Amino acid sequence: MKSSKRANVINGWVVIDKAKNTTSSYVTARTKKILHAKKAGHAGTLDPLGTGVLPIALGEATKTISYVVDKFKHYKFTVRWGEERDSDDAEGAVINVSNERPCEEEIRSALCNFTGEIDQIPPRYSALKINGERAYKLARAGREFNLPSRKVLVKEFTLLDLPNANFAEFEVVCGKGTYIRSLTRDLGRKLGVFSHITQLRRIKCGPFFEKNAISLETLQALVHSAPPYTYLCKVESALDDIPALDLNAWQAGYLRQGRSIAVHDLVSANPIGTSLSVKGRVFCAKADGIPVAIVRILAGKIHVVRLLKL
Repeated sequence: MKSSKRANVINGWVVIDKAKNTTSSYVTARTKKILHAKKAGHAGTLDPLGTGVLPIALGEATKTISYVVDKFKHYKFTVRWGEERDSDDAEGAVINVSNERPCEEEIRSALCNFTGEIDQIPPRYSALKINGERAYKLARAGREFNLPSRKVLVKEFTLLDLPNANFAEFEVVCGKGTYIRSLTRDLGRKLGVFSHITQLRRIKCGPFFEKNAISLETLQALVHSAPPYTYLCKVESALDDIPALDLNAWQAGYLRQGRSIAVHDLVSANPIGTSLSVKGRVFCAKADGIPVAIVRILAGKIHVVRLLKL
């Protein structure tokens, strides 16, 4: 039987500290249920093995998810040398073994091969689709298939510690679509020792940090004991690196109607006026400090990309 409680109008972000052995979809659904929100979505999927920062967008914030997904993400993780597994993590079956172990100098020397824009083949156990079917379902069924390589951006790949000969700890800053499991697999192959990931934690996702993340249990408690601002981030948190564009009432009204505004009507009123001459530039248009729309400049006019109904 469905709950009779009506959904709340909630617009903003909740930064959840995802627990191990839970899916990103489960955490999103659970957050939505706890807050009785009408709409929710997550930015940047974390594997079930992974823990840490999982930003959940609520209401109008779902329109800004892509702006978080496109930003850099920071991970800390542990690698086990000597075994390659079919899932590229500790959950899978062992498919290759080696008695060799890399030294610190060899590891540091190899990392330069995995920074910058690189070609990467995603893990077989991933949510990517092959002819309409999820790769992990095909892998579980024992079916043969190939995943094409794709370009990903790894900004930083740092060795943090070597607790013993079998394990190493790393930190990575990477762009959209990068699989840490694949980085681990390929690093082990480059070193000739094989490897898989045993622990993975995301410490930053776009503008959202580990220090601001809370567990589902904490969210459940706060909902009943604290005001929303203690756990809810503003919709525009996802747009932290997009310049703001100040509007007056009639200009905001035009945009809310889906109409465009001439650039010359805004240049003198905005401190970033000279930036308005840049074709294709994206701004967060605001009126009285409240976001109205994400807008783009085209042909001397400011057009709505996404209208924010706040």
